[in-house]
Amino acid sequence: MHASNFSGMGSNAEVAAERAYTATKSRIISGDLPGGSLLSEVAVSAELGLSRTPVHEAFLRLEAEQLLDLQPRRGAVVRPMTPSETSDVLSMRHAIEVAAAAQLFGKGGLGEQTRADLDANLARQRVLADAQDVDGFTVVDDEFHLLVVRASGNPIAVHFYEQLRARQQRLRNLLLRIDPANLRSSLDHHEQLATCLRDGAADRYSALLQTHFDLYQGAL
Repeated sequence: MHASNFSGMGSNAEVAAERAYTATKSRIISGDLPGGSLLSEVAVSAELGLSRTPVHEAFLRLEAEQLLDLQPRRGAVVRPMTPSETSDVLSMRHAIEVAAAAQLFGKGGLGEQTRADLDANLARQRVLADAQDVDGFTVVDDEFHLLVVRASGNPIAVHFYEQLRARQQRLRNLLLRIDPANLRSSLDHHEQLATCLRDGAADRYSALLQTHFDLYQGAL
């Protein structure tokens, strides 16, 4: 009986900590909590209807992911994305995505299912870009690039790409909220990248991908 109760308590604590972590991280990634924002465990606890303990655990996880800086007597500060971090993330993305595309081309190019998935993704991008839906577009933008990495059949590339996804989404939200016109620019680049994938144009794909990433360097 006692063991069961303790097990249930542990489970509830884990669920609460995960809820606090997910909610706070989502607000950081979306830009709702920009770099430099000050957070307190008390305020987040009250907002989510949780005790301070799971919020504290969530803050520790976010600090380990370099999204928060915990400061004694001040609380937590959202860590801004620095120019060097932006450059590092984009460099790693380029390396992973170019390598994945090279493997994809080496296997004979896009399969029928990947072609269909890319076409469906681009169709959703067009609708969201026309509607100026930044939240929706950032999701399908991420899906577009992940489709290519997964199509390579390289699980290591997928693993490292997944490790960068939170930072990538944060960059996308920053870029697209600075100027909604960037939605159309991103879509145009994706259309061109998809054409390169269909045509097997490896060198053109790599160059276009760099141009695509230059959007971030120029805007942030």
